[in-house]
Amino acid sequence: MKGSHWNRKILALVCGAALCAGMSVAANASPPQHKKKKHEQQHAQKLKQDRKHYDQRLTMYRHYLDQQQKFHQQRLALLQQKKRMAQYRYQQQYLARMLQLHKRYENAWLHDYQNDPFFQTAFDRRYNRGGTYYETNRYGIEHLQQATQYGYAEGFQAGKADRQDRWRAAYELSDVYQDANYGFNGYTVSQDDYSYYFREGFRRGYEDGYNKRYQYGRYANGNYTLLDSILAAIIPFEMLR
Repeated sequence: MKGSHWNRKILALVCGAALCAGMSVAANASPPQHKKKKHEQQHAQKLKQDRKHYDQRLTMYRHYLDQQQKFHQQRLALLQQKKRMAQYRYQQQYLARMLQLHKRYENAWLHDYQNDPFFQTAFDRRYNRGGTYYETNRYGIEHLQQATQYGYAEGFQAGKADRQDRWRAAYELSDVYQDANYGFNGYTVSQDDYSYYFREGFRRGYEDGYNKRYQYGRYANGNYTLLDSILAAIIPFEMLR
């Protein structure tokens, strides 16, 4: 009997220990699931906030494009009056490209933020502008590089047109330089950053086009593009992780 009593006590202790262990495992298994659910909720909330923010930015940008179209129409009439026909033809082509860009943003509110790789990719690199660092990901850097390339191409054509019109060199007076938003998508980077790098490319392109040279870029396959070394010097960036 005494042996049986001790056997029952040992069994109770073993069962109790097993139960505690099971509860401990369950407790340890629960937090990751809870954390995962919480992370998903936070991610969904961030996407919702991002969508609201970028929808507002796109709305403002579409309104800005409307204003720019009217301005460029007036500018074309003035160029024609001054008989600056090379610059007139260039501005005509630029306006046509702007109209194409405007059509691209007519349905921008339908953008699929949920599956956009920009929003799914961590900010793992940074660039320095004016002594301040800005964090982004590969898609942000690529958009800034695109801004610089667009700027170079537009600047080359604007400089070439002024040379053909025998007009004095003044890239900073160009409407396209002042506008500096051609190709801006409205959400990957800020308008200020995009315009800054567009102008960096434009200035170099204008100098090449006006002086009939290729110091900063090249012409290939129907496109004016910056040299890789120049582009890397304009937008140096470093990895964060």
